[in-house]
Amino acid sequence: MECDLINKMTTTQRITDDLEAMLAVFPLEVARAVQSRDNFDNLLEVILDLGRNPSARFTTGEVELLQVPVTHDDLKYVTDRIGDFDADNRAGMERTLHRISAIRNRRGKVVGLTCRVGRAVYGTIEIIEDLVESGQSILILGKPGVGKTTMLREAARILAQKHRVVIVDTSNEIGGDGDVPHPAVGQARRMQVPKPSLQHEVMIEAVENHNPEVIVIDEIGRELEALAARTIAERGVQLIGTAHGNGLENLLLNPTLSDLVGGVESVTLSDDEARRRGTQKTVLERRSPPTFTVMVEIIDRERVAVHRDVASSVDAILRGYPMLPEERYRDEYGKVHIVKTTKPNMPTVGQSLRRGSGMETSPFQRNGGQAAVQNKQHAQRYNAINEIRDDQYDSGENSNAVEKRIYPVGVPRSRLIQSIRELGVPAMVVKDLKDADVLVTQRRYYRDRLQPIVDAEERGIPIFVVKSNSIGQIEQFLADSFPGQITVRREGISSEGIDQAMQAIEGLEEGQKYVDLQPAPASVRRQQHELARQAHLVSESFGKDPNRFVRIFRD
Repeated sequence: MECDLINKMTTTQRITDDLEAMLAVFPLEVARAVQSRDNFDNLLEVILDLGRNPSARFTTGEVELLQVPVTHDDLKYVTDRIGDFDADNRAGMERTLHRISAIRNRRGKVVGLTCRVGRAVYGTIEIIEDLVESGQSILILGKPGVGKTTMLREAARILAQKHRVVIVDTSNEIGGDGDVPHPAVGQARRMQVPKPSLQHEVMIEAVENHNPEVIVIDEIGRELEALAARTIAERGVQLIGTAHGNGLENLLLNPTLSDLVGGVESVTLSDDEARRRGTQKTVLERRSPPTFTVMVEIIDRERVAVHRDVASSVDAILRGYPMLPEERYRDEYGKVHIVKTTKPNMPTVGQSLRRGSGMETSPFQRNGGQAAVQNKQHAQRYNAINEIRDDQYDSGENSNAVEKRIYPVGVPRSRLIQSIRELGVPAMVVKDLKDADVLVTQRRYYRDRLQPIVDAEERGIPIFVVKSNSIGQIEQFLADSFPGQITVRREGISSEGIDQAMQAIEGLEEGQKYVDLQPAPASVRRQQHELARQAHLVSESFGKDPNRFVRIFRD
């Protein structure tokens, strides 16, 4: 990993929030209670629910404003002083960015209000300004209230200085309420949407009627909007949009929005291709080119994760690579730093898989479409687990090396102890995970996510995944654990023959009925039969030399 500093002067962030206008619509007691708070400038929302005490949400948490329940008169006081509610139950305030959302009862009467403070933060786009000005389509992803719309508004203002920008403003949250857009969007033009369900039509209309170079759209959430976004991007128009989500993996799981990043489809491979890839015949692949070339995941208001090539990131997830986005953050002095990660190499067939150097299956595949971790957590865990602790493992003679403590899961302790003794490596087998320096397990157990494996990941303990519990695989694991100290001998056996047999065993574990291996000499076939026996499978040889081959199948 490496960290770069953006070498330019950062703009001092300037905030425009029109809080006085927001306070003016509240009952007097509520307005005074909000003003009395020390962190008044960090106000996010004011909550007014019928029969409950009014509360305010700040960046630091939620607090009660008064010990007096909200009444119908209080709610009416607010609704009489704001604009009309649209079909999405949202209303605004003329020439401001504030948004008031209503909760209604079954008869349509307002029984609750969420009054969100809208702020124009000038300078917030600097953390991704180079990406915004690159001309690539960008999707900004994040949880509600994390600052997506604020960043989107600033992007529109910056781009409008040099390009023709049209904002499709469904809830008037980008350009503010009223017919005259808020100054925060600069020279960008704004098209309002009569109904949320018609957002996709206005998106297409903007392209066809107003000749934009950039389209800005907030909250893409419906399938028709995703299709409209693809149409816009394919016409050569730069698209900058937002969507709710926790990360790229979660977006892939969303059947409505997955098309924004290329979508996912199930593909059946030929026997040769499956064998070459070392996978089962049915795999998940990206369906089409992503609508958005770049994705920005907002971690918090000062930190983002950037996928510069969404297509590559999606392919990595589906094939089991670690997903390592570029991380950017703004320090206390306002300077932007970029933390770049090195793309890991995919392990070859027959190579031990270490947690962090190449996941055996992606969270997307492993959980049948349930993302295991958020992207930020995944990257952090990769960095922590993949860190090589050179101070623990001496590269000199074995007698001078620090003893490594190994915890096996699904690997016979007796075989592991035997291999340690025969190879003479400084290692010992422990019975408690908390005492372990490394965990070793088989693919089937790693795939099933047994509790010790989950606990090891949480503790940051490196995990080695071997294909079987054979002596050869165990010795290879020890050789990988003590690089340069031992050499694993493979007398009378080709690595290709071993790889073919292990791929076949894995395929049978995934549900295949039988697998035919490539023709091989008798010495290789004997080893293949032994691997099948150790995996509790049946094997037979067919044909005549030199075309005699081994078939492995389930009993």
